[in-house]
Amino acid sequence: MRVKLLCAFILAVVLCAPSFSAEPPGFIPDMRDSQVMPPNNFICQTMLAGNKLVSFRSWIDIPYMANSPEPEYNRLNVYVPEEYFYEGGTVNGYTAKTAPIFMPNGVGGYMPGRQFVPANDNRHGGPGVALYALSRGYVVVSPAIRGRTLEHGKAPALIVDYKAAVRWVRHNKDKLPAGDTEKIISDGLSAGGALSSLLGATGNAKEYEPYLKEVGAYDERDDIFASVVYCPITDLEHADMPYEWIFNGVNTYHMGPAREMDENMQAASDALKAAFPAYLNSLNLEGYTLDENGNGSFRRYIEGLYIAAAQKALDAGENVRGLEWLTVEGDKVTGADLGKYAVWATRMKAAPAFDSLNMKSFENNEFGDKHFTEYSFKHSTAEKPAMADADKIYVMNPLNFIGREGVTTAKHWRIRHGVKDRDTSLAVPAILALKLKQAGYEADIAAVWGVPHDGNYDLPEMFAWLDAICR
Repeated sequence: MRVKLLCAFILAVVLCAPSFSAEPPGFIPDMRDSQVMPPNNFICQTMLAGNKLVSFRSWIDIPYMANSPEPEYNRLNVYVPEEYFYEGGTVNGYTAKTAPIFMPNGVGGYMPGRQFVPANDNRHGGPGVALYALSRGYVVVSPAIRGRTLEHGKAPALIVDYKAAVRWVRHNKDKLPAGDTEKIISDGLSAGGALSSLLGATGNAKEYEPYLKEVGAYDERDDIFASVVYCPITDLEHADMPYEWIFNGVNTYHMGPAREMDENMQAASDALKAAFPAYLNSLNLEGYTLDENGNGSFRRYIEGLYIAAAQKALDAGENVRGLEWLTVEGDKVTGADLGKYAVWATRMKAAPAFDSLNMKSFENNEFGDKHFTEYSFKHSTAEKPAMADADKIYVMNPLNFIGREGVTTAKHWRIRHGVKDRDTSLAVPAILALKLKQAGYEADIAAVWGVPHDGNYDLPEMFAWLDAICR
């Protein structure tokens, strides 16, 4: 095996060596500002991804908008498998013309996200998502994206940037050396999952045009083919309610040292839990409702997602028995209790979880240190309470666009949420999936046993799903 890998590595280096001076066929990056990068300014790299050698060409730090207020961030990297530069070259059944374009974002906590770099840096071991995508024959385009800690990074900057990057790809359709611009796929986790949701849901929506024109994005389509979403921190103006629907009654929170919620927090928890059924029912999700006590078909749906996750783990030989919130009979998981689940999972955030009463949450900062829910604004403990602009709250919520006339929502969605996730409620991605399904889109949603607030932990399964829809 070692001799075979060594020979393959030498062959890859020999094949790739000319590319340091050769111009990629037809590829002239469209620079979105006055800086000019020669068209042959790329590097050729070879890395080991598992037992597979992966050779690819890299273009680094290409600006993708003309008037960026944060030009050091609004740049992207392009990575193309080396095989696509040779006649008849294929990877995983894809060719230069049919290779999907994978566009992961590195946003977390609504912070700025840097470009992904191919590496063996997956926190769960093995290749990271960019290197893994290249090994499966995908072209990778990874944009850096503004976030809340930058002067010009408040909402809706991050979705404006993601859309601008998609438009850059479409504008360079005939100049990219490989990649099918009708098979663009987003990927993100946490706030990045929210961003992936937004990109997938809001294709070509008119609300973003003024922002895109302001930053000098290309006048192109920004819809995508598929969206991969892990544990999204989304539907922000309503997310506090489903969090309390699950975690109400658990008054110790664990963001840092364990602390007890004060009276204001507990009152908020009670009020927000009580308000959730009316919100859920207002969505008119066919067959999924709650009564005033928070019980009903939607609750059974959420419990069913946890049961399915436990059953999959049990079938794989994992021990899921002996947990008070799960009922296991023989080799079948037959029940789940959300109230007992919350005690088992433990609570991470005080109430309200996202629009904090003191206006100091990550999400408050995303809106310029302002409230974005009526409850928190009304009950604010901040010295100078302020409410975010309604239009900016609106364009940060994918639910406002799914199925709407004049919007091109992605056809395919893969949504995952860890069973041990305490950062947000499973109800949030579940509502997203149900809304998509009701509008006629594919939404593959699952809870994943043993996983906390995390993403890209199941790359073989994720890319098997992507291959199935792309072919």
